[in-house]
Amino acid sequence: MLYPLRFKPLYQYRLWGGSKLKDVLGKKDAPEMTGESWEISGVEDNLSVVKEGFLEGNDLQELIEVYMGDLVGDSVYEKHGTEFPLLIKLIDAHDVLSVQVHPDDTLAAQRHHAYGKTELWHVIQADPESVIYTGFNKEIKREEFLDYVEQKKVQEILNVEPVKNGDAFFIPAGRVHATGAGILFAEIQQTSDITYRIFDWNRLEKNGRPRTLHTDLAIDAIDFKHYPTYRNDYPACLNRPSPIVSCPYFTTNLIWFNRNVERDYLDIDSFIVYICIQGSFLLNYGEENPMLVKTGHTILLPAIFKEVVLEPRGETKVLEVYIDNPQKSPAN
Repeated sequence: MLYPLRFKPLYQYRLWGGSKLKDVLGKKDAPEMTGESWEISGVEDNLSVVKEGFLEGNDLQELIEVYMGDLVGDSVYEKHGTEFPLLIKLIDAHDVLSVQVHPDDTLAAQRHHAYGKTELWHVIQADPESVIYTGFNKEIKREEFLDYVEQKKVQEILNVEPVKNGDAFFIPAGRVHATGAGILFAEIQQTSDITYRIFDWNRLEKNGRPRTLHTDLAIDAIDFKHYPTYRNDYPACLNRPSPIVSCPYFTTNLIWFNRNVERDYLDIDSFIVYICIQGSFLLNYGEENPMLVKTGHTILLPAIFKEVVLEPRGETKVLEVYIDNPQKSPAN
């Protein structure tokens, strides 16, 4: 029988990685300079493997092949087959990252026979004066943008957002973005690893040469529009799910609670992902022994489970992620 699944983290060394995955999220086995922990991944050659229980050692694709809609939801399985549609990451940016953009589904299919990359960043912890770069600070034309690239002054047209714990930023495919230094965040994204680098703060490689940029690929992917806001402001309500974003690729809510929360997924034909970002809780799913979920744990709740109770051990915060059916959401 299926049960809530926890996977072995896939730690990714990054030159800009730090120690917050270990120090803040309790991932004591994370090596030095780990920039990313891939918590749930269906990316080829980086498939998540079950950490515990009788399915221990099986990878995510094998599980979908066997359990199909019972694991991911019938509608999800019908659309995506054995490919898990989301990539869940925890990211520690000790240093500023390069400015990037990702293609949408259409462009990614044409060029790479893959999905595009729309994502959500949720800030878990940010150092004082940390910032995120997302979108442009003015309306800009393609030719003007190329002039800034040529002059190595892309930073002058980037929108800069100060960040604090709990901030959220939805980053649709086509939006230029980068995270500044000192930010630990959860990233929920489509299953895609396609990135076009367009600016790297004029840093040099060890050989003294500038880093490779992908301007020729990026130019057709970039959304040059200027938007009135780039934040996903949401009301964080205690003991009630707070919607952060809902898009065709995923829905994400914050559950901030200090008493039991009942979740009813009868109208949701999807798996559920829980990312515990503060505190801990018992996940009661109908079995005699509930699962203990701690800070830094990510759990995949199979679609077959429709009613669960989250029992906190003190004040707890959890990101809840699923693929929504049109015009439907779980009961509060």
